[in-house]
Amino acid sequence: MQFTTNSAPSEGHFLYCGSFKLDLRQPHIMGIINVTPDSFSDGGKHEGVENALAHGRKLIAEGAAILDVGGESTRPGAQPVSPEEELRRVLPVVKGLAEEGYLVSIDTRHTEVMIGALKAGAAMVNDVNGLRAEGALAVCSESDAGICMMHMQGDPLTMQINPTYVNVVLEVAEFLKHRAEDASLAGIGPERICLDPGFGFGKTVQHNLELLRGLSSLVDLGYPLLVGLSRKSVLGAVTGKGTEDRVHSSIAAALIAVQHGARILRVHDVAATHNALAVWSAVEQSG
Repeated sequence: MQFTTNSAPSEGHFLYCGSFKLDLRQPHIMGIINVTPDSFSDGGKHEGVENALAHGRKLIAEGAAILDVGGESTRPGAQPVSPEEELRRVLPVVKGLAEEGYLVSIDTRHTEVMIGALKAGAAMVNDVNGLRAEGALAVCSESDAGICMMHMQGDPLTMQINPTYVNVVLEVAEFLKHRAEDASLAGIGPERICLDPGFGFGKTVQHNLELLRGLSSLVDLGYPLLVGLSRKSVLGAVTGKGTEDRVHSSIAAALIAVQHGARILRVHDVAATHNALAVWSAVEQSG
């Protein structure tokens, strides 16, 4: 399948996020910092500003290029968090990591949180809702931050009840194509846009597998792809392993995603992913 978009894709091999410029000729790692009590894998582990800052430094040392800070769990069935509570959780962490010179992404679907995080130094907005909240596109357009727009069928509270597609790859591609067009119309340059197919967000195990197999079709949209498969339930369904025992399957999924064109990998296990990518890159460069 081939897809085209009216908004021109980013020229060259770079993603611009504020003062940062990511060279996407090699894949990059986005390390996850959840300052939440209820995230599916690491809820409660990094609560408290000092714990979160220390974890961020550790992820950078292990090979992360981006630190993705989130204050609201979006796991299946998660209860929503007010923007005020989300800001209380994330702002000190975003500010602290940004002041240390790291590329910080804010993982949020709330416009108010985007505003606060961008003021605090975030250079990227990572939105599971695809910047569909009122004012979200305008806020991002007025900044120079990079953006990632994700596909999600439904919302976190209900998305896994009965997700249905006729053709999951085609429908996800069409959604992302339109979001990229809307971002372009809002004044967000294509060099600042990346897209996320949303593994695990309103998708069955079979949908996720089909989407991973068909990932190269989404590359045809012309924008960098960010993929988040780390420790997700689809891997547990395939391997029978619990959340904490999905490191190996997460690495396998990450490498498959890169082979199919992903340029940014959002992961919990940065060191293991970094080592796997080093081997992959060495093989690629040997040719």
